[in-house]
Amino acid sequence: MTYTKYSASGNDFVIFHTFIEKDYSEDAKKLCNRTEGIGADGLVALVPSKDADFKWLFYNSDGSDAAMCGNATRAVAHYAYTNGLALNKMKFLTGAGLIESEVDGNIVQTQMTKPIIIKEPFEQDGFTWYLIDTGVPHLVTIVDDLEKYDHDLCSKMRYEHNANVNFAKIEDKIIKVRTYERGVEGETLACGTGMVACFLRANDLNLVDNKTFVYPKSGEELTISKINDSIYFKGAVKKSFTTNID
Repeated sequence: MTYTKYSASGNDFVIFHTFIEKDYSEDAKKLCNRTEGIGADGLVALVPSKDADFKWLFYNSDGSDAAMCGNATRAVAHYAYTNGLALNKMKFLTGAGLIESEVDGNIVQTQMTKPIIIKEPFEQDGFTWYLIDTGVPHLVTIVDDLEKYDHDLCSKMRYEHNANVNFAKIEDKIIKVRTYERGVEGETLACGTGMVACFLRANDLNLVDNKTFVYPKSGEELTISKINDSIYFKGAVKKSFTTNID
């Protein structure tokens, strides 16, 4: 099999395409292993679809399914375009629904799925939380210092609410984010759906404009825009390498 590794804002993925749609969860565990495999946050298999350019099967590094991953949509779009699976403007199916992406060089913009508020703001463990589904569920709290990020608290909240956990800081109308991600069970360098969740919360509070820059832990710059009822997520992706594995 031929696999390609991509990095999108510090999130890394192993991507391949095949005509065979099956459960690749065990492959994800092996290939995403950072000591004995390729090493990645997730595995994405692209398979044919009658309703779109293709369909993805997405797995976290522990083999669990994920309906959506914002950074992966950008990496997958670039992979699909460069491998002739789609034109630079494409539509593909995820577990969260149909995704539209556009590739321009190494910059990829994705139109995100429509967000759904799961729970209005509530207080827990000294923070105000907001629970929203941006393809997958995310808890968001806005803080004045990102050093307030607490791994143990995030792990506790993750299991209590079955959601990723985000700490966001607003500074000069830009957003800086730290995210604890399900499936990884720890802090990641970037999480696209998490950044979008933080943007929506900050935008609702009039802390940022309808177009703003967002910086995850990796420090890379991304742009999130709200146009009417649609959310667009834009940033650079990088193809790391392609390899063959028996």
